[in-house]
Amino acid sequence: MRRANKLFIGLGLISTLVGCSEKHFLEDKVFAGGIVAEAKVLNKGKSIYTEYCMACHGVKGDGKGVAAKGLQVPPRDFTKGIFKFGEVVTGELPHDKHFYKILEKGLHGTAMLPWDLTEDQMFAVVSYIKTFAPQVWEGKDKELGTQIVVTKDPYGPAHKNSAIQRGKEVFHTVAQCQSCHRAYVSKDEFIEISKKVNGENLTHADIDRSMYQVKLQETEWGFKSLPPEFTWDEVRSATTVEELYIRLNAGIGGTAMPSWKETISDEDIWAVSHYVKYLMDMKNKPERKAFMDAIGN
Repeated sequence: MRRANKLFIGLGLISTLVGCSEKHFLEDKVFAGGIVAEAKVLNKGKSIYTEYCMACHGVKGDGKGVAAKGLQVPPRDFTKGIFKFGEVVTGELPHDKHFYKILEKGLHGTAMLPWDLTEDQMFAVVSYIKTFAPQVWEGKDKELGTQIVVTKDPYGPAHKNSAIQRGKEVFHTVAQCQSCHRAYVSKDEFIEISKKVNGENLTHADIDRSMYQVKLQETEWGFKSLPPEFTWDEVRSATTVEELYIRLNAGIGGTAMPSWKETISDEDIWAVSHYVKYLMDMKNKPERKAFMDAIGN
């Protein structure tokens, strides 16, 4: 551990010295949405990146920093210009404030920690990160996505139980989230809600046991990822019902998690948000075991 600390301290000192004298950018750049970053700001961003981000994300921004091999969750490869946790529909370009939120809060269950940076520092480092994917970000013709607006929760605290029940039905029969995540109902209950929602007359023989397994999914980064098991894993970008609502609307860029905006109704997105939060709240609690036993796991 002491050796590792010395390594990172050494990297930090070298990075700081290199960053202070860096004059890599000589011209201003225009990014998507008409956002202008002056050359001096880009150089400042490079310095901040070199000091705080490079060890994991790499000199080239390709996620291959010296610390990356020791991380269970691979650092983001910025060269692809894919952003996982924007507040726009996946595939559209996120706004700077979406990057800032990640910098300020970090990502749960990963090595991405919260950073105490000023807004000017965040603008500088985010601008620099964009230069790793000029084909995506640079140019006056590039447009930012439409910000997802959090609508009024049609359930609220007074109808939370109704929201959870409807969310359970949508999760398993309309959106079929168990095809990537896993099911959280017994076979009997699955048969019951399938008949209620879809009019299906299923039997136990129709239910594949894999419904209770989280499945590895392909990503656009060249490796597979495991979707969260909501009663056990950290959900990286969401802890509240409102944040889950945004994530369901936006999807997760570069992964199999689609945007559900306009695919299912806004009311049902709220219902699933309440249901997933209900599952997340079981983490590290005794009722989780009873819940799992009740659904046959």
